[in-house]
This record gives sequence, structure tokens and C-alpha cells, in this order.
Amino acid sequence: MPITLQVNHRPRTVDVPPDSPLLWVLRDHLDLKAAKYGCGIGACGACTVLLDGRPVRACTTPVSAIGTRPILTLEGLAEAERHPVLAAWEELDVPQCGYCQAGQIASAAALLNNTPHPTNDDIDDAMSGNLCRCGTYPRIRQAIHRAAELQAKGGTR
Repeated sequence: MPITLQVNHRPRTVDVPPDSPLLWVLRDHLDLKAAKYGCGIGACGACTVLLDGRPVRACTTPVSAIGTRPILTLEGLAEAERHPVLAAWEELDVPQCGYCQAGQIASAAALLNNTPHPTNDDIDDAMSGNLCRCGTYPRIRQAIHRAAELQAKGGTR
């Protein structure tokens, strides 16, 4: 039975079983490759996307649980006017290997939507579910602070 999802501000219809994980629908059916498969149990955060503005693990979220709530992926963040998180990530050269970055960026964007001026503790709490095998945590924290500055100024560079 076809399922219509709101992905990156557009309706997208897919014909998949209702228990299909969102990650595979995004990657295999909608050709959105930014969110990555990491662990398959929702522990690493590489598959994180925003569902109604909140970070969720796409590898463990069945499409039947989504309903009409909007999904935003890294591709969607990049489509619009330059997002402050993306600008800060680039400015501070955050990624090393880059595998986890789509999930890191999604979680950072959600944090800044709810906490425009986060403390280090706020950042550590919000990002604790996103693992980075390369250990770029100091640059991630710095980039979130920079994104908050950019957001407060109403734009990017």
C-alpha cells in the first residue's frame, strides 16, 4: 500500500511495507543518501533525521509511525537558504571522515531550534546520542556555538 511522507518540504509517495525503516525508504526509495547506516539499533546516531523538528533514528523508525509529520534530512537543510549549522560546520572544518556528520548536523539543528544559546552542557546532552569515531567532538561543540552566533545575527557569513 502506498505511503505518502512529507520529506524535505515535499510530499513523496513510496510503495513499501509499513514496517520498513525510514532509513531504507530515504536511501533506497527516495535516493537521499546523507543519513547513514551505522549500527541498526539507534545507538550511534549516523542515521539521525528530523521528524517534526525532533531528532529521530531513522534506522529504527518504521514509516508507519510517521503519519503526516514532516521529515527533514541533511539534503533538506542544504536546499534552503544557507542553514547556520551548515555554515558553521564548513567554516570550522568539522568533519574528518564525515560518516556521522548528517546525524550530527540534524541533532545540532534540533538543539538550536529549541535552545538558541546553548551551554556546553546543553550541547553535550543534545549530542550524546551521536557518536563520532574520529573524535571531532571539540570541533562539533565549537561549530554549534558558532551556529548559534550566526543564527542570532539572522544569517550566515
